[in-house]
Amino acid sequence: MKNDLIKYLNELYPDAKCELNYNKDYELLIATMMSAQTTDKRVNTVNSVLFEKYPSLNSLASANIEDIKKIIKSIGTYNKKASNIIEISKSLLSIGYVPNDRQFIESLPGVGRKTANVVLSNIYNVPCIAVDTHVSRVSKRLGIADFKDDVVIIEKKLNLIFDDSELLKVHHQLVLFGRYNCKAINPECVNCKLKKYCNYTK
Repeated sequence: MKNDLIKYLNELYPDAKCELNYNKDYELLIATMMSAQTTDKRVNTVNSVLFEKYPSLNSLASANIEDIKKIIKSIGTYNKKASNIIEISKSLLSIGYVPNDRQFIESLPGVGRKTANVVLSNIYNVPCIAVDTHVSRVSKRLGIADFKDDVVIIEKKLNLIFDDSELLKVHHQLVLFGRYNCKAINPECVNCKLKKYCNYTK
């Protein structure tokens, strides 16, 4: 199944990459934190305004929280995310960048393992895969994971299947596949080349 999966993902998304826009490491961290319960497209829209008005960690750390809320109001749980943006920026001020340190990254407000994996893999090439709702859904439908598995177990199972060198690309491909093909509602099963493996179609 692995070979068929990689072949099909390469066919669909040969140049898969993160769809969140960022120019600095902390921008990716903040963008990923903000992407919970909303879409990357919407995060990119608000962040184009946010990072233009506040172009540095210092300016974000000292920003007025009500102004941050106003800018990001169109995304989910914006009150909490506005607070997280300021607190994350304050935490990073002393070092000036996002370190290659999982424990530190996961200690930041609003940041969990998924966000840490996105940052570590994209910024530092750390071999890890971030399990979001799309990766989880695809993994369960294809029988890579059981439907009862949580994100940590799914990540471990994916790590057993794919080589370290494959994880970053496969992660982006699985996200895109789940977002645009193997959707939660009305997935495009008819022409899918993986349906013989799929629990959903069965």
